[in-house]
Amino acid sequence: MAHQDDDTGSGFESRVTIADVALAAGVSKATVSRFLNHRDTLLSPEIAARVEKAVTALGYMPSPMAQALKRGRSRLIGLVVADIANPFSVAVLCGAEKAAQQAGYLVMLFNLGNASEREREAIEALASYQVEGFILNTLGADPDAAREVARHGKPAVLVDRRQAGMRADFVSLDNADAMRQAVAHLQQGGWRELLYVTEPAAGVSSRLERVAAFEATVAASAKTASGRVAQVDDPAALDDELRALKRRAGRRPAAVVAGNALVTLRVAAAVQRLGWRFGEDVGFVGFDDTEWAPLVGPGLTTIEQPTDDLGRIAASCLLERLQGRDFPPRQILLAGRLVARGSSQPARRGA
Repeated sequence: MAHQDDDTGSGFESRVTIADVALAAGVSKATVSRFLNHRDTLLSPEIAARVEKAVTALGYMPSPMAQALKRGRSRLIGLVVADIANPFSVAVLCGAEKAAQQAGYLVMLFNLGNASEREREAIEALASYQVEGFILNTLGADPDAAREVARHGKPAVLVDRRQAGMRADFVSLDNADAMRQAVAHLQQGGWRELLYVTEPAAGVSSRLERVAAFEATVAASAKTASGRVAQVDDPAALDDELRALKRRAGRRPAAVVAGNALVTLRVAAAVQRLGWRFGEDVGFVGFDDTEWAPLVGPGLTTIEQPTDDLGRIAASCLLERLQGRDFPPRQILLAGRLVARGSSQPARRGA
């Protein structure tokens, strides 16, 4: 996004300024400023007409940002996302943007690219554009981020991931309930040896919550099923985990739960490398329902997150704060929905 100074026009080639308009009209820059800020009553009709003629002739357009700041409001919301390559982040952005636009706000995006050390930089950069508040879908691992938000004194809403030390509204999927849905569905289908595959969970609240929920759910049904958690990024390590899953299972049906859409893609690639088939050689449920989930193998069973609602509610919470409403920090957990497809069809013993 390009930045324009107060007296710079919107055309980058002409670079028309208030000074140019003032020179053409034979008046001062202050006079032009009064005209642009609709204070024509302070000007004589003859001078106002001269300024208007110069503005039109030169094609001068005042910076919307500068005009907004003069009124004391930028009407901008800063949105920080952990990784724009993650379909979840894109979907949340769309929901937040729609709600913001309906309220007359624009959203400015900062993508961390999964680099937690950039969280403070992101907040600082967005604050420099005079955003009125923040929606944060960060990794939540940088304690300086909370201090940076507090330093600017602007309201913030957290999405999906908690931020240590930050008193803010929190909007998220109900991770524990969603994991219970996934595991119960596989168990009901006869899948007995389970593997939960996730990106490294340390410091990321949503990942930690799903790991804890998986372990608790499996432990509660230890008589009928068992499970293991694999925190892997490397393709070779993932292949090894899947082979080990089948060895542990023996003749019992084995299934995988994937922590998000990116992990689902990695698992699908590994299953193809191993020459396996979803729903036959291995069962599967993944978090995040994507457009391509029905197209992989017999269709991938997923936990659909209410991403549009997450973004919309986060924006609504922030807008309430911007309107001066003062609540204690709120926690809003939304239910996921299991979308059953062929990858979790009832298992055949010895699959």
